[in-house]
Amino acid sequence: MRIGELSRRTGVSVPTIKYYVREGLLPAGQLTSPNQASYDETHTRRLRLIRALIDVGGLSVAGVREVIEAVDDPAQPVHMMLGSVAEQVVPQYEGEDGSEQGEQLTAARKTVAELIARRGWRSYPEAPAAEALAVALAALENAGHGAFAAAVLDDYATAAERVGQVDVEFVARNVVREELVESVVVGTVLGDAVFAALRRLAHIDASGRVFGLGE
Repeated sequence: MRIGELSRRTGVSVPTIKYYVREGLLPAGQLTSPNQASYDETHTRRLRLIRALIDVGGLSVAGVREVIEAVDDPAQPVHMMLGSVAEQVVPQYEGEDGSEQGEQLTAARKTVAELIARRGWRSYPEAPAAEALAVALAALENAGHGAFAAAVLDDYATAAERVGQVDVEFVARNVVREELVESVVVGTVLGDAVFAALRRLAHIDASGRVFGLGE
């Protein structure tokens, strides 16, 4: 297909496609004449991935380039490739050490590390998601609701294990590396929104069961 058809299929403008080629994010088309190039389904898949990373994942061009390099490296194990992609998508949180809040964050990091070890998770305390959890736990403690986290953390972890298993089993249906990565990006960002909405719906149901529906 020519670049115009590629643009129509993907919804990406021709100038943007050319920009991605210049930046090394998208392979150049095969020249069919001095002024024309041909593109195929590999370009369609790559453009879908790039747009998912930028539009859904919020990555910069530099961040997209890092992901693309991992996708194009056949020596990169799938688990490590997907991990590097997820770390790009997960928001980065930084706490301040040395203050009261810093002490709470240090304690929360220890709690997270113990949780990971206790449950035998194949993760590590320095992961961005682990830091995000520690920041949230420290915020709960600072707000005077540390007992909530202590009471429900393992129950939450059990639920998260099931959700994580379902997510990865769905992603594993893809065999093309670009499609694997696209699924992780979309599933992580939009899946978080879906799960948060489901949790709130479940709250409404549980509240009605525990407290009654009233008149």
